[in-house]
Amino acid sequence: MKLTLGFSPCPNDTFIFDALVNGRIDTEGLEFEYFLADVEELNKKAFASEVDITKISCHAYAYAAGNYLILDSGSALGYGNGPLLISKHLIDPGKINDARIAIPGKYTTANLLFSIAWPQALNRQEYLFSDIEDVLLRDEADAGLIIHETRFTYQKRGLYKIADMGEVWENLTGLPVPLGMIVINRRIPEYIALKVNRILRRSIEFAIGDSMASRDFVASNARDIDTAVMNNHIKLFVNDFSLNLGSVGRKALKELFTIASDKGITPEVPDNIFLT
Repeated sequence: MKLTLGFSPCPNDTFIFDALVNGRIDTEGLEFEYFLADVEELNKKAFASEVDITKISCHAYAYAAGNYLILDSGSALGYGNGPLLISKHLIDPGKINDARIAIPGKYTTANLLFSIAWPQALNRQEYLFSDIEDVLLRDEADAGLIIHETRFTYQKRGLYKIADMGEVWENLTGLPVPLGMIVINRRIPEYIALKVNRILRRSIEFAIGDSMASRDFVASNARDIDTAVMNNHIKLFVNDFSLNLGSVGRKALKELFTIASDKGITPEVPDNIFLT
């Protein structure tokens, strides 16, 4: 059986999927036709139910929950790894409501967390995540939300942190910040979905056990090919929650969806959102 698979070119995704798509592990007879795309593009494909298995922002999942189930493996959750709000010039957080904000996509979890923290800051403009540093340096926006590799490069470009969306979330809930996850289309039979989850965990375990094996695949797709940046990215976003959400990871996701729907930011999600 051949399944379509979409994930981002960011180091944490290419790291965990390398063994799966490059024939380093047993895929139990399944074949994967994969493509790489920016997470906001992946979100929109999920809204249209185009892909069998895909990376998706936790924010976007609220709009695609009717089409997809969340896998236990592959998620990006954790402590101290939230999106950052940065600027070219230091800004008083109390003035953010009136600022021009560059966001990496309407349906990114960064935008959702920002909406929870600053619901009245409505002057937002969407940009590709990798362009936001330049947007700020050109003074096209007063502040911007950064994700992925740019989390590790903004200071080198003379930009300043205003707030950490992960800290906002952790202070509010005490839970790890849920950023993205891997989902499978509800049209896929359950026994196949369970097989996919096993294979994905196997791929992550392989990558962790032999981190050099994925080096070329990660580097060939990364925006920033500095080895330290790639390694720090993987270290921050690939953790125990990536192997298995567990009860804490599931609680964090449910809390995110509850808070977002209660505040009118997203629609409610169904009760059955997890594969098992």
